[in-house]
Amino acid sequence: MKIHTIGFTKKTAEYFFKKISDNKISILIDTRLNNSSQLSGFAKAKDLEFFLREICKVQYIYRPELAPTKIILDDYKNKNISWDNYAYEYLNLMEQRLISKKLSKLEVDNGCLLCSEDKPHQCHRRLLAEYLKEQWNDEKTEINHIL
Repeated sequence: MKIHTIGFTKKTAEYFFKKISDNKISILIDTRLNNSSQLSGFAKAKDLEFFLREICKVQYIYRPELAPTKIILDDYKNKNISWDNYAYEYLNLMEQRLISKKLSKLEVDNGCLLCSEDKPHQCHRRLLAEYLKEQWNDEKTEINHIL
């Protein structure tokens, strides 16, 4: 099993869609809290769904339950909580939402978790991928952060 992750910030549309194609992604799972912001450029939900289908032949789904809450996100952005506290709060939220039971391995296998952060280091998509691997107790699951 392979879980990919990608962020769209600091990427051109050409680069982004080429990376999706090159990695043979089958489904892109949008994990953003807000997927329709004007700041998203080519990654606004309806545009992204169209481009993925037409350019890459990739399915798009929006799963807002995989996003942090606005409160958790704002607290981190405003430096009211540390990265460690953000990670703890986010992972606790995934537990409360029973994400590892609501998201199937088949849905995620060769899928790509999307958010806006350009790198996965301090991003919920990395936390989510690692959380799923751990919860599914699958040592063979490979996580590929597309940069």
